[in-house]
Amino acid sequence: MALEKIFEPIQPDKKGAIAGSPEEISVPETKLEKKTLSRQEVFSKIANRPLEKPGAGNILAATQAQDYQKKRAIAIDNILAEGLNEVFLKMNPKQQSEFKKKGEETVVKINELLGRTKVKVSKIIDLIRSWLKLIPGVNKFFLEQEVKIKADKIIKIKDKF
Repeated sequence: MALEKIFEPIQPDKKGAIAGSPEEISVPETKLEKKTLSRQEVFSKIANRPLEKPGAGNILAATQAQDYQKKRAIAIDNILAEGLNEVFLKMNPKQQSEFKKKGEETVVKINELLGRTKVKVSKIIDLIRSWLKLIPGVNKFFLEQEVKIKADKIIKIKDKF
């Protein structure tokens, strides 16, 4: 027929690939040819930064997160220590060290609780209450008032940091 004369029949070569298949054809790159970029490559080009090695992690983001947690822990510590200077100085050295140790543990636990998406205020209140109960001869009403004030201030920190 007429079509057989125009087109050559396709015959496989020795390797089994058909002559003229995409595996064999090499097309030189042109300016119009589009290259598919990964998401990471696109962001690195936008930011004009070199591409990071995969799996290396972003060190800057990790250090910023640690700084953020340290700042929040310092703010929590300041809130908990607020107004307790005289009480602390009236304790004997053994009670002071125990009070200080328990206070540091409380700061760490509250910082972890604030790092979560859903903050459980009751747990924060329980932590503060158990820490303030270490004060010898503490008034029950003073204790509850201080717990409430400190918990409110700590909850406000979550929005700031």
